[in-house]
Amino acid sequence: MSYVRTGAERLAADPSLAPAGRAGLITNPTGVLPDLTPTADALLAAGVPLTALFGPEHGIRGTAQAGYAEGDAVDARTGLPVYDTHKHDGDALDELVERSGVDTLVFDIADVGARFYTYVWTMYDLLASAARLGLRFVVLDRPNPLGGAVTEGPPLDPAFASFVGRFPLPLRHGRTAGELATLFGFDADLRVITMRGWRRDMTFADTGLPWVMPSVNMPTTDTALVYPGTGLFEGTSFSEGRGTTRPFELIGAPYADERFAPALAALGLPGVRFRETWFTPTFHKHAGVPVRGVQLHVHDPQAFRPVLTGVSMLHVARTLYPEHLEWWGPEHFLDHLWGSGTLTRCLEAGEDPRGLCAEPAPPDGPLLYG
Repeated sequence: MSYVRTGAERLAADPSLAPAGRAGLITNPTGVLPDLTPTADALLAAGVPLTALFGPEHGIRGTAQAGYAEGDAVDARTGLPVYDTHKHDGDALDELVERSGVDTLVFDIADVGARFYTYVWTMYDLLASAARLGLRFVVLDRPNPLGGAVTEGPPLDPAFASFVGRFPLPLRHGRTAGELATLFGFDADLRVITMRGWRRDMTFADTGLPWVMPSVNMPTTDTALVYPGTGLFEGTSFSEGRGTTRPFELIGAPYADERFAPALAALGLPGVRFRETWFTPTFHKHAGVPVRGVQLHVHDPQAFRPVLTGVSMLHVARTLYPEHLEWWGPEHFLDHLWGSGTLTRCLEAGEDPRGLCAEPAPPDGPLLYG
């Protein structure tokens, strides 16, 4: 089986594809070649003058939980300084980048295709910094594991912009990191080293590439597939399965009962079945407490619509447990995840929010792949 050639693999084979000068690599454990050689190692071996590494949320080694990073350090393998970009933007991020002394920022991190996953916003903030500082920016492109043929959910309302969404993308955006960097429109010296062999209709399995966990609660491609929908439960008092081996596939609460699974099954949602289950999270919401809920089993990934599914599940949960289901997390967190206040308004009014899930047209801007 042939596999997709990523931007990282292409640059390691031909360093002339990137501008000359001191380079800083923005990466994490997903930054690997198909043989699992870390991109940093491969670029150094190829003669690319890497002088710094930059880590996003979860850290350059991927050990930190959501909302945390690993801090500045020295990478033991390469000896390069590591700069922690998480929770830095504006002047603070500019100062960090200037302190690194690089001429070019190189981005090589796998995204999962959902607007509220933060790695593309690390790229966004660093692109903005590169534009302000007059630096070059190179994106080593990678597949969108959800493919690029389908978008779901309304675009972000700019009034709700945050680190889980800074640009008016649909919730399931259908773009690669390179396409997003081009779409963002910063006045920066931007170069995308494109993939070879990727098509918009590909599943991740079709790419022939190894799956490396993008973060500690994204263990499999199954997780990535459901995440744009069930990730919305992060803004509620329901467990989204953190603290289990199947995060975002297991959804439940101590107050859920025997009605939940049949009510979901009765919706006839495309491509998915619901199995009643019990689980006890080891950390995060309801840690150490047995909860009742469901596991999502996606049997037809092409037909499955994660955003429609997640919104439908929220509607059922709010309808069955109006006295118990609460909004959770930072103020208006569900609104920031959804990208506007329309979803919570529908749920609080007892209205069916599925009408909010009409599949939008992709955002304007060039596509790099057919």
